[in-house]
Order: sequence, then structure tokens, then C-alpha cells
Amino acid sequence: MSGHQRPRTSLRHLSGKYYFSVMKIGLLSDTHNYLDPKVFSYFKDCDEVWHAGDIGDRSVIEQLEAFKPVRAVFGNVDDKVLQTDYPEDVRTTIEGVKIWMTHIGGAPPNYNPRIKKFLNIDPPDVFICGHSHILRIKRDPKYNNMLYVNPGAAGQHGFHLVKTIVRFEITAGKVQNMEVIELGKRGAIVA
Repeated sequence: MSGHQRPRTSLRHLSGKYYFSVMKIGLLSDTHNYLDPKVFSYFKDCDEVWHAGDIGDRSVIEQLEAFKPVRAVFGNVDDKVLQTDYPEDVRTTIEGVKIWMTHIGGAPPNYNPRIKKFLNIDPPDVFICGHSHILRIKRDPKYNNMLYVNPGAAGQHGFHLVKTIVRFEITAGKVQNMEVIELGKRGAIVA
């Protein structure tokens, strides 16, 4: 995570009442060396930006880190430097929600064998991956109704027709206000 810090208290006491804090997340994947400038306006109110791999050029992650705190995993196209700087998996709990983010995860019901082994033991509340360039958000009843999220691809490289990112909130043990944002057609660079 970059030098940006955010209070991590999930429960605040105000005037005799308890309030859960809300963490706003901007999620993208598969930028493949290209960071659409619109990401900054769509993620301006987010507390953190998460990148689910295939970052590409180091400048992409540096721009994101200068903008917001970043959690990222490396993808199969990322070089050895990015693979050293970022893990293959991020597993964390935020506001009571167990999260697992990786790049190559598969999709319900056909998860990557490495992933499936751990899902059978201790499934997260939210499983995030990239790699396929296919936007998909769905519940998987086989794993305690786990929320599967693939934000699609935000970059120019690949077979996807539209660049997509996702924005959501985590609060009081729930994921809410999930939004899919289309950045425009792949290959169309518009300022």
C-alpha cells in the first residue's frame, strides 16, 4: 500500500449510537500498460484502488499509487519487478468482510485448481480476479453465497469490446452499491 493512510476503525461511537464506517473501493484489472484517464474521476471518492493484475507498465501502478492507496496483485503478463513488488494473492478482512483477490482465478463453477482447493477449505465473502477480460459479478451458492467479482478489462489490449471498472462499498459486514462503469470501447482512446 502506498503512503496514504485511512482510519481503520470500523465502529464509531457518536452521541450514544454506533456507526459503521464505509470503505469505498475502486476495482480494475487487466490494464496492460494503459490507464484510462477517466479512472481518476470515477474513483475520486474511493478510499482505495484495487488492481486485480496484468498491470503492465510500472507507470500504471505509480499513477494509481500517487492518486490513492492501492492494493494490487501481479498478473501473468507482469514482469519480475512487479511480481516482486506485489503478491500473487491479497487476503484481508475489511469491515468484517473476508476478501481474496488474485489474478488467475477462473469463474464459477470452473475455478482454477489452486483456487478451488482453498475455496473448499475457507471461502471468502468476496472473491476477486481478473485475467479473462470478461466482466462478471455473481453469487456462488456452492461457497456460502460468496460474491465473485471480475471487473473485466480496463486496458486497450485483449478481445473485450468495452473497457470496464467496478466501484463498490464495504460496510457493516456487507458489500453494497456495486456499480459497473464502462469507460468506452477498447481501442478508442478519447480524452
